[in-house]
Amino acid sequence: MAPRYDDPVSPRPDTTLAQRKRQLVSDELTEAALQLLALKGFDGVTVDEIVAAAGVSKRTFFRYFASKEDVVVQFLAGMGADMRAELAARPAVESPSVALRHTVQVPVAACADHSDHAERALRVVRLILRTPALYARFLERQAQWRDDLATELADRLGLDPDTDLYPRLAAGMALTAFDTVLHRWSGSEGAEDPVALTDRAFAVIAPALDELPRPGRAR
Repeated sequence: MAPRYDDPVSPRPDTTLAQRKRQLVSDELTEAALQLLALKGFDGVTVDEIVAAAGVSKRTFFRYFASKEDVVVQFLAGMGADMRAELAARPAVESPSVALRHTVQVPVAACADHSDHAERALRVVRLILRTPALYARFLERQAQWRDDLATELADRLGLDPDTDLYPRLAAGMALTAFDTVLHRWSGSEGAEDPVALTDRAFAVIAPALDELPRPGRAR
């Protein structure tokens, strides 16, 4: 489980000024909240402290987020979409294990970035993994990502996601590898390379990913 740590993307030309202002406020609230939560712990931060750090009112906070948990969950929201887009873009000739490894490495690669982003990533990952309420929400997100990746895999391999076992099993294995990498990376205090950990994890599960029944193979 790793969240998005890239800088906010530049607004599209068709984005209105009001939309850009809302995004700016959302980004400032998210940044202030994540910094405080990562430094002081989830239970050690109040909404009042977050709005004070962001320089906005409490009413403004609740226009964007329902709770402290929602700040982190919304921060993670784009991760599943990014992974699905990566899987959809992988060459059709790639084996499932290779395509899924590259898919999972989209969020993992941000953790390996040797910059302030990587340090913040580590703090946020530790926060999520060590806070039961946040980890529960993260697992909820992963369940949705599994369904999305399963749908993409089924389309990629010409399978029926409702009747074939392979897509959900394969997506589940890939996300289990992702979760395992995040725990190992966080537990090492960032000393281990998350990309290398991902390669090692997929070396373990690749035989199963590539040998499960697919069209054209004997069953």
